Amino acid sequence: MSEATVTIRMYNPGFGDCFLVTVADRDARWRMLVDCGVHSHGRARIGDVPRSIGDVVDAVIAQLADESDDGMPRLDVVAATHRHSDHVSGFAKDAWEAVEVGEVWVPFVEDEADPDAKGLRDGLSASATALQGMLERAADGRPVESLGRSMMLALDFAVNSGPNLAAATRLVDGGFKGGGAQHRVRYLPRREAGENRVELPVEGAVVHVLGPSRDPEFLKRMDPPAAVHWLEEAARELGRDEDHDIFDRMYEVPRDEVSGRIPTQLVRARDAMRLGQLALDEEALLRAASVLERSVNNTSLFFVLDVRGTRFVFVGDSQQGAWEHVLGDPASKALVTGAAFYKVGHHGSHNATPKPVARELVHAGGVAMVPVGTVKAWQDSIPKSEILAALHESGAHVIRADDPAAAADDGDDALDLTVGPDGLWSEVRFTVP
Repeated sequence: MSEATVTIRMYNPGFGDCFLVTVADRDARWRMLVDCGVHSHGRARIGDVPRSIGDVVDAVIAQLADESDDGMPRLDVVAATHRHSDHVSGFAKDAWEAVEVGEVWVPFVEDEADPDAKGLRDGLSASATALQGMLERAADGRPVESLGRSMMLALDFAVNSGPNLAAATRLVDGGFKGGGAQHRVRYLPRREAGENRVELPVEGAVVHVLGPSRDPEFLKRMDPPAAVHWLEEAARELGRDEDHDIFDRMYEVPRDEVSGRIPTQLVRARDAMRLGQLALDEEALLRAASVLERSVNNTSLFFVLDVRGTRFVFVGDSQQGAWEHVLGDPASKALVTGAAFYKVGHHGSHNATPKPVARELVHAGGVAMVPVGTVKAWQDSIPKSEILAALHESGAHVIRADDPAAAADDGDDALDLTVGPDGLWSEVRFTVP
């Protein structure tokens, strides 16, 4: 059996995810793109010029064409971990029509034929649309920017959590070269456990799809218990019982008050919010939009690429409930701990890397990549410094998309890291016997 290599290139669109993964040996090669998007307020900059997501898309496609034997850009798999714009907005670009794609992987919640998915998906879309409409009505013809910082953040959350139809249509309805007949769409994980283990053409390589969970109890848990919370100040606010309510208690209304006050779809989606109160309370509306966004995060694809026992962990924006689902199963926990690579969840947010296992996720000498760029409102909290410190303490090399040179300068010759022009990408290469 020949030596295998795993190459992971993290593009830097800004506050967003885009990873190109290549697994190869002498006899075969397999390529997967995991996400391609950026937050509207977090684009990377080259000097004073923002980098567009189109620039990133063009760079990915050029790389695929350059490494193709006949100049045709190809991907075996496109994996869109969840519907947030900072993960999928790039797929709205028409340049993808020139790319051959073998399979598209998306969470089961996007499957229109899946009864488990329909209520959740429709509820999230309806909630996002309702919140966005409320904000626009509050502007009353004025520029939305005039509403103030809290309202603008709420709008960002609502838009980010919305259907993202152009990207979604390309992913599931055949928007790549050759149309829908040319690629298979997998909605994952499947109910049949065996279908969540995908063997690759490279000998000894397999992908284990571990999430999202189909259990609503896991999908709605977003914040860790107070005892293991990264944020002490937030922990003091977690006295409520999160096992029963996806929204904070302030958003509850008695059922006999619901009729006529709240859109039916929104009631079904999240057991009602006090919309009249929210419309008058900017901070409350921001919190509602934030909770909505985080509920989408727990629908992220969560998978492990295993190449002959060397493991590479991709978690999208999975938060507390998704992690509980994975860590609660001994076999799954073994796959995600002691890995060679960890794609740091949710750009390093405090509720997307479990504190109890943060120092166990990556083995000494492994790599943790943080897809992060500056969004002014979160610049002091994302990525969470304590999470990066815990990963460093495990002996991992921590590589930030917005500052890959820091890892390149750590003096460890064993780290095979290359940084692209203008910081467009950073790439690590692993050798697997």
